[in-house]
Amino acid sequence: MKWILVQSFSFPCEAQIAKSQLYAVGINSRIENEHTINMDWLYSNALGGVRLLVLERDFEDAKKLLEQDFSDAVDEVFVEEKIRCPQCQSQHIVSHTHGKRVAYLLFMLLGFPLSKVEHGYLCQSCHHFFKL
Repeated sequence: MKWILVQSFSFPCEAQIAKSQLYAVGINSRIENEHTINMDWLYSNALGGVRLLVLERDFEDAKKLLEQDFSDAVDEVFVEEKIRCPQCQSQHIVSHTHGKRVAYLLFMLLGFPLSKVEHGYLCQSCHHFFKL
């Protein structure tokens, strides 16, 4: 059987993801130029990118699979649950590191940090710091 180009990519990681998609449905594939472009990515355009090849008999199935957009399905699975502030129940929450400024100043003055640093969340409404 003859190997033919189904799609080319700028970066090897994109080709590996596509190869995994094909492997999941039982389509054999191989990647060309991966190691050369990993060594120097500027060769990507000159070599025609990282090339994903499939057997001629699997070309149509592979092309259809790689043309599908699964981004909506991923968004449905990974919908982030909103965190609420325990004090005011607001959903305007940001990730925050409490005590970072003091630790930085002590590090600059003494050469080592002496204060405690805590990672958690800060409510933008009432400025309450909390951990989950």
